[in-house]
Amino acid sequence: MHYYPDASDSLSCAEVIRAIEDAFAEHGRGNVQMPPKIYLTFEKGDLRTMPAYMPGLDLAGVKLVNVHPRNPDIGLPTVMAVTVILDVETGLPEAIINATALTDMRTGAAGAVAAKYLAVNREVRVGFIGSGRQAHAQLAAIADQMDIREIRVWSRTAKRAESFAAAYARYDAQSVSLERACDCDILVTTTPSRRPLVKAEWVHEGTHINAIGADAPGKQELDPALLKRSLVFVDDIEQAVHSGEINVPISQGLYAPEEIAGTLGEVVLGLRKRTPPDAITIFDSTGLAIQDLAIARIAMENVDGIALPFP
Repeated sequence: MHYYPDASDSLSCAEVIRAIEDAFAEHGRGNVQMPPKIYLTFEKGDLRTMPAYMPGLDLAGVKLVNVHPRNPDIGLPTVMAVTVILDVETGLPEAIINATALTDMRTGAAGAVAAKYLAVNREVRVGFIGSGRQAHAQLAAIADQMDIREIRVWSRTAKRAESFAAAYARYDAQSVSLERACDCDILVTTTPSRRPLVKAEWVHEGTHINAIGADAPGKQELDPALLKRSLVFVDDIEQAVHSGEINVPISQGLYAPEEIAGTLGEVVLGLRKRTPPDAITIFDSTGLAIQDLAIARIAMENVDGIALPFP
């Protein structure tokens, strides 16, 4: 068995996006085993267990990941993760991987895949609701697929939004009001909010939304009325119903699982698509264990590990 430290600096955005796109395609074909996440809820955050098996990659493993929104106040990342890879034939642990930065990358890559297939134009204005680590990861990945001509960012803390905008001055980035951030071609929401932030009337026709922040029961960032006037694509139906952007509206009877337009894997395979062209589209991202396996594979191929004898 080997331990792999942070491998994010050794991976290109383009190769991660390709690997994640392939993983979604395998999901769309039904060629994966992946039960929904298991949650442990703490006072200040939660812990998730995420197992998966991808026969096409001959790869199996499990990720342990926390989400603690107050961590940045004490100098720690909101999300930290460890992935364990197992030999499919014997169950022998093959690798332990520091997956903290890789989690940011693979989630950003999923947003880029969604934008690639669901955004109307290649030249885009991008709005950000939230300016933390995942906002940076989404921007890096979307920039690999799109020509970004303007960024509008809102954050609960104005200083953080201003810092985000200053870091991306080359994209004509501006710190703006919540409503103005929604006036864009691609809207990215990355907050841990438990109440809707984005009102339906703020989003114009043809907008694509990457709804990233709602990844646990009780979280939501979008007005349920916005879901009703949009085509909602999810990463995984069972997991999204339980813990995605649609989980609260479904529990309140404001949205039904039958209204889901499809999965991102089906979109990648061409089985589902944006119709009509001026529709609002939403990618409800909860984060899939197969994404973690896909990025773990390329991390193991690109980084030298440290031997850890086992058993």
